[in-house]
Amino acid sequence: MSVRPPLDPAYDLLHQQARHPLDALFSPRSVAVIGASERQGSVGRTLLWNLISNPFGGTVYPVNPKRTNVLGIRTWPSISAIPEPVDLAVIVTPAPTVPAVIRECADAGVKGAIIISAGFKETGVEGALLEQEVLREARRGRMRIIGPNCLGLMRPTTGLNATFAGAMARPGNVAFISQSGALLTAILDWSQRETVGFSAFVSLGSMLDVGWGDLIDYLGNDPRTRSILLYMESIGDARAFLSAAREVALQKPIIVIKAGRTEQAAKAAASHTGTLAGSDEVLTAAFRRAGVLRVDSIADLFHMAEVLAKQPRPEGRRLTLVTNAGGPGVLATDALVSGGGELAKPSDKTLSALNGFLPPQWSHSNPVDILGDADPERYAKALEAAGADENSDGLLVILTPQDMTEPTQTADRLKPYARLGKPVLASWMGGSEVAAGERILNDAGIPTFGYPDTAARIFNYMWRYSYYLSALYETPTLAEESTGNAREQARAFIDAARAEGRTLLTEYESKQLLAAYGIATVETRLAATEDEAVSQADALGYPVVVKLHSRTISHKTDVGGVRLNLTSASQVREAFSGIQRTLHGLGQAESFHGVTVQPMVRLDGYELIVGSSLDAQFGPVLLFGAGGILVEVFQDRALGLPPLNTTLARRLMERTLIYKALQGVRGRPPVDLAALEKLLVRFSKLVVEQRLIKEVDINPLLASAERLLALDARVVLHEPGVPESSLPPLAIHPYPHQYEGRLRTRDGTELIVRPIRPEDEPKMEAFHHALSEQSVFMRYAGMMRLDQRVAHERLARICFIDYAREMALLAVSPTPEGGEIVGVGRLTRLQGTGDGEFAMLISDRMQYQGLGTEMLQRLVAIGREWGLERIVADILSRNTPMQRVCRKLGFDIIADPDPTEEMVRAVKVLV
Repeated sequence: MSVRPPLDPAYDLLHQQARHPLDALFSPRSVAVIGASERQGSVGRTLLWNLISNPFGGTVYPVNPKRTNVLGIRTWPSISAIPEPVDLAVIVTPAPTVPAVIRECADAGVKGAIIISAGFKETGVEGALLEQEVLREARRGRMRIIGPNCLGLMRPTTGLNATFAGAMARPGNVAFISQSGALLTAILDWSQRETVGFSAFVSLGSMLDVGWGDLIDYLGNDPRTRSILLYMESIGDARAFLSAAREVALQKPIIVIKAGRTEQAAKAAASHTGTLAGSDEVLTAAFRRAGVLRVDSIADLFHMAEVLAKQPRPEGRRLTLVTNAGGPGVLATDALVSGGGELAKPSDKTLSALNGFLPPQWSHSNPVDILGDADPERYAKALEAAGADENSDGLLVILTPQDMTEPTQTADRLKPYARLGKPVLASWMGGSEVAAGERILNDAGIPTFGYPDTAARIFNYMWRYSYYLSALYETPTLAEESTGNAREQARAFIDAARAEGRTLLTEYESKQLLAAYGIATVETRLAATEDEAVSQADALGYPVVVKLHSRTISHKTDVGGVRLNLTSASQVREAFSGIQRTLHGLGQAESFHGVTVQPMVRLDGYELIVGSSLDAQFGPVLLFGAGGILVEVFQDRALGLPPLNTTLARRLMERTLIYKALQGVRGRPPVDLAALEKLLVRFSKLVVEQRLIKEVDINPLLASAERLLALDARVVLHEPGVPESSLPPLAIHPYPHQYEGRLRTRDGTELIVRPIRPEDEPKMEAFHHALSEQSVFMRYAGMMRLDQRVAHERLARICFIDYAREMALLAVSPTPEGGEIVGVGRLTRLQGTGDGEFAMLISDRMQYQGLGTEMLQRLVAIGREWGLERIVADILSRNTPMQRVCRKLGFDIIADPDPTEEMVRAVKVLV
């Protein structure tokens, strides 16, 4: 047996992974209870007792300056008096004392604190000021804090119980995080009765520091956690939550119940869009975008955790019901269909198979009623036949205990069908008579439900969850690059209006702004006088539309400012003077600035609305739906977060009722949906790039088989005094145009350098096809088969990145087909640390041309911009070319003293 030589201190410092900051909270080696008490019933006593009665492998230090011992354990007068390093401080002293306690903890090197104490921002201004003082001290000491005003934290798998709850949770693989401590204790009590176990049990409290994103990141990397359940009252840092959730959701289910569903936006905005975008709808859209499943009840929270742990996700919404009674099948059908699911239509092959062994009286359809005298064998055969049907995405087996029914034996006979490749659920209806069968099914991995409508509701959650996740990494089609200088053209209209002190663009300006982003608008001409109006109408050709042109009035129809289908010059003159008279009569004569003249467009398509308004938490929110003057009446709309790609644009459309009509109904040809997707992508780009826009809507957008045409548009700006830097950030980090550029290699080849996009998956596949085995071995420190490298799931994750977490730069050689990738450099933040890790892969034909050096130099610059402390990479010791590039850019190459170690670490300290 070889003995590893001792590490050089410099190597140890640079090579070893830093301990995650939240390890101080979840895996402390020592805990100080500040405010430990002997008083019966006090929080300080319960906390100390929970820590010492559930050994977690560390030391507990009670801190109380007024006592020499608590519960027979020596106390310390202060945290600074403790002779050993302390990882975690649990604080239960009164709120006014907490800032000084945190200051002392920071000075003593404590890295984590749980503040149980209440009396902070929930009490008003003074409490909020206390919180800010606490946070300042914590930041100074680089401490992480859970709370204040929380129950604490449990880690049942290790025995850590840093809470004042009355019991310790059972160990398991579900992490439960709650903002409500009271709810947490109720769930804890329930879990003891239902024997549900947890990998972590966390009360977040006020989220002064540690929030949802931090915990999702940490638990996403926790091998003991298989699913993450959230009880949420407020989202806090929206971008951090969405970034972490989207990263973790494909590996582990994230299931949330959010309190306050019915709360509407506090104040309706001026546009149609603003009046429709209620805050809870926005939150639901955000969950969907991140692959988070939202449920409506605490029971469903745990149902879904169980089901997703035991059964695969369905590929679609079609469910097959197998039952021995008609009534429960009808109940399940109602629940399924009302929730958006569908009954699977049995194939002819399946019907033939079922006819072969079922009595003639069976239902001959779905639900598959196998009759009340069904024995275990009939159940098994029916389930096998139905499960083999390609038209079905999942199965629900229902049993009612009739005289001839054998619930236990039937359950035992169905055990082999727990793994059919599609979800299998069961509803064993009854009480004690079916209890043994339920246990058999649950132990076999088939989740059971007391009622079939509950099971159908859970299946609806399952297919919806699959639908959300598929959108995360479904490869979009390539949207056209914007032509010209759209951003600058649009900004000119905005700056001009703000210079005049205006917050409203005129319809003419609004349409010009849309046109800059490639969104077709109906031709619109300005006229300041009757004669000009007639002249413009004559030039356009009759019939025409005359509309009020005003820099201050928002909705023209509300003041009689729209005149349609004008067929002569005299009608145009009357429209001009009539609009002017109406405003004069309303006392708004100063708001008349002339009219616009437009051709009368025949409404031979569908009227849609496309819009955006601002949400306080998530920033700009997009809206798509049925438009026209009755938009608020029908409320057929869907919300989404920018930026969009074509896949996300289609998913946005699919969530509306009008989407079905757009595909063609009653003999009408379908709308060009691909063009509509690209229009939505361009619109989202406008919203992302023009942050000074507060609200914008196109209503109506005329959509037909021949065209997509914006007939009217409104743009509301932020007040002139509002700086762009003060606006709520985009919830999803937009495409970083600032990293686009060009470079020239040693042989004179000119390449485009730009961040990666989801649409790049086909190019990435071609790139991997062209790599030699040597290049693959050097990059991945071993061989990876081509089919593994180009698998859709892998390439989609490579291309569809969160720019807030990582940056992948492509070197692209221009080609008539749109470009060939010849190099990829990636910088990834190591969450919870100040480090970033880089990786590099250059095509064989472009190696030794200086491309790797140039790409790494750009990644280092991005790392500095992000505020990273170090950039690191593990490199094969035989990969001397990559090591040479690193040394050239100031990296230290640290070799392991063990001669058998095949990797070296490249480290560049940035601060």
